[in-house]
Amino acid sequence: MGDSNATVVTEFILLGISDHPRAQMVMFVVFLICYLLTLISNSLLIVLIILSPLLHTPMYFFLCNLSFLDMFYITISIPQILVNCFFQRPTISYTGCLTEMYVSLFLGIAECFLLAVMAYDRFAAVCQPLRYNIIMSWKVCTQLAISSWGSALVMTLIPRLVQPTQLCGHNIINHFTCELQAFLKLACSDTRVTGIVIMISGFIVLAAPFGFILVTYGRIAQAVLKIRSAKGQVKAFSTCGSHLVVVSIFYGTAISMYLGPKDKAFSNHDKIVSLFYGAVTPMINPLIYSLRNKDVKGAFWRLFGKKMYE
Repeated sequence: MGDSNATVVTEFILLGISDHPRAQMVMFVVFLICYLLTLISNSLLIVLIILSPLLHTPMYFFLCNLSFLDMFYITISIPQILVNCFFQRPTISYTGCLTEMYVSLFLGIAECFLLAVMAYDRFAAVCQPLRYNIIMSWKVCTQLAISSWGSALVMTLIPRLVQPTQLCGHNIINHFTCELQAFLKLACSDTRVTGIVIMISGFIVLAAPFGFILVTYGRIAQAVLKIRSAKGQVKAFSTCGSHLVVVSIFYGTAISMYLGPKDKAFSNHDKIVSLFYGAVTPMINPLIYSLRNKDVKGAFWRLFGKKMYE
């Protein structure tokens, strides 16, 4: 088909689970609770970090970045999913779809880099405790944060440059949102170049940071095992364990989506997998990082004029 057909599609239909009206109402309740928990927990964590001087450390600086990112990440898609639950065939404009797709991609890539930076911060804290303040100075922390956001912007522009334009009139996206992988299934033009570029980008954005994190935690484990005090070992493992849980969920689902075998059609399994890194992870990030953290709990009680009892 000629290039003129690229302008045929002016809007997309988001299938979601529109074929199951009863399930849509259940999904509305689940996603509403998920969205509210994400906003409340992340915003509360940001407030605690800003207002508590004891939390003005590199670890919480990056955690504040992550919470800020997660709030916007989930806001890009969840409100639209909630509204779409009331429509039999929810639609989104072509421009709106592309905007949602690439903003979500940008935020997702930024989270990949931020999680790797946070692993490096834990490595410096556990393996180089005497030089930690020098290694992770505020200048270095600021540079690492800016690099994470800037690199994410650059990596987001790459798939945009090779995005297929010939959709041949196909406008049904088998997903809750405008997911990049689901969008590419609509293309009728040759997408081999696009697929190769996305695969290479996936290794840079997902495999490389994930490999770095695994190596980092391997070094951390070695350092922790050398600690003679059992109490010290438990404290070190608990400090890093929460980060490792988030990493496993986020990278595991994202890698299976972008680096795993590709089917011709976007399946229901793919939709469920994408919800883990798109909705579940932003919700559990502040919970995992703060539930067993005495510093955060102490800041919370002090904010309300109370004392935390041991």
